[in-house]
Amino acid sequence: MYILLFAGLAEAAGRRRLEFDAPLPATAQDLLDLLRANFPQLPWDGVRLAMDQTYVAHDAPLRAGAELALIPPVSGG
Repeated sequence: MYILLFAGLAEAAGRRRLEFDAPLPATAQDLLDLLRANFPQLPWDGVRLAMDQTYVAHDAPLRAGAELALIPPVSGG
């Protein structure tokens, strides 16, 4: 599966997309846990997962073929 990265996550990873094999069935939290273990250098505080352009809860089941994105906290002012 491909996971899109935005802002500081893309900068820390040096790319805007990760390719990652996650076993299905899995939840959003399962994926986040696997990604944190495999990419510890990324700034994980406050990161949310979006599936098909909608934020998902941690217990949301992942769907094969879905567009996944890691979204860091947004700041403004």
